[in-house]
Amino acid sequence: MIEVAIWKTLRYRWFVFWILAIQYLLVYFHRVCPAVVASDLINNFRISGTSLGVLASTYFYSYGIMQIPVGILSDRWGAKNVIILFGIVASLGSIVFGLSQSFGVAVVSRILVGFGVSAIFIGTMKILTRWFRAIEYARISGMLMSIGGAGWLVATTPLALASQMFGWRVSFIAIGCITLIMAFITWRVVADSPENRGLPEITEPFHKEQKKGSGIKDIFILFRERHFWAIAIWFLFRGGALFGFYGLWAGPYLMDVYGLSKYTTGNILSMIAFAMIFISPVLGHLSDKTFSSRKKILVGTSIINVVCWLILAIRFDSLSIGELYVLFFFMGITISSVGTIAIISTKEFFPVEIAGTSMGTMNIFPFIGGLIFQPFLGYILDMGGKTGDSYAPSGYKAVIWILLMGSVLALLSVLFSKETMKR
Repeated sequence: MIEVAIWKTLRYRWFVFWILAIQYLLVYFHRVCPAVVASDLINNFRISGTSLGVLASTYFYSYGIMQIPVGILSDRWGAKNVIILFGIVASLGSIVFGLSQSFGVAVVSRILVGFGVSAIFIGTMKILTRWFRAIEYARISGMLMSIGGAGWLVATTPLALASQMFGWRVSFIAIGCITLIMAFITWRVVADSPENRGLPEITEPFHKEQKKGSGIKDIFILFRERHFWAIAIWFLFRGGALFGFYGLWAGPYLMDVYGLSKYTTGNILSMIAFAMIFISPVLGHLSDKTFSSRKKILVGTSIINVVCWLILAIRFDSLSIGELYVLFFFMGITISSVGTIAIISTKEFFPVEIAGTSMGTMNIFPFIGGLIFQPFLGYILDMGGKTGDSYAPSGYKAVIWILLMGSVLALLSVLFSKETMKR
């Protein structure tokens, strides 16, 4: 009978995983969708590149600010409850964004979207710690990141086609409705742990009687760990590149410098998504099994990332279409696919009872990078001037060199992190 009950847990956990993973897909869609519809937003709201950067970055303000509260709430109120409530807010924000007729309303709606989706990743990671064993965690997290990559993919070529056929407004209203439906399904199906569904636990013992500190004390525990900061600085520059360039300005870069169509631009941007979809689980397996290491994965991908930025900086306007596809694919591996390994490494620094708080706090830093770099890079492009509706190639060249320097700093920072994988 015990074996049958455990088998039920092993089967049911995949329902939990896929429901949460689909919502993480929507998180990534909301995160990077401005890159493909950037020109539509500029024309509809009659704004500058700096203003577009502000509009896109408001998502990261609310998302980043909420990471510590979301982590604490997940540890104390229950991750499922947090995901449901915040998912409803995200759906309303997306619908309002699609209906917005002014720049101010659009900004407020993006704030609501960022606030709403801020709970999905940390809440999901918290729930998965109760449904999957520690030895499976990097691989299952890699699968989650892979599904997030599918969300990035939906926000490239499919969104470009949908915006051409139905308009960008209808697309965002539809995504808002889907987000609301997923919040309802989460309420009906997902549980914080197997125990909450009347199923046996299969993970390591979790001692509920263990004394927990206050949220503020937990934060001080995190901040006193110097290796925490090595990953945090790495994440800040990764987020700056991922959200500041690939999530916003890479689309205009390909269209302005290379003269590519929106469709071709969407295809090249989708390489970031394909890297997340296909390589994130591979990196999880390499970390768990092949190398039995978190740090080796982080350092190795950081070295490759520096090389990629160097190539892009030297040949920023002379790469072939095929080379752009390959380069963007490797950028996807080294900027986005590897992110969950860093989050897992952070979780392994600290006791399990503050897992949500530790992951949520660390997850602030890529979004700090996004909210800094999106308007900053827009400002650099505005300073470089425009020819008609296109930014000057010199502005994009300056942007790429700035991101190269950030990549070098990220590599230096992660070299000072420590290994957390227990052999």
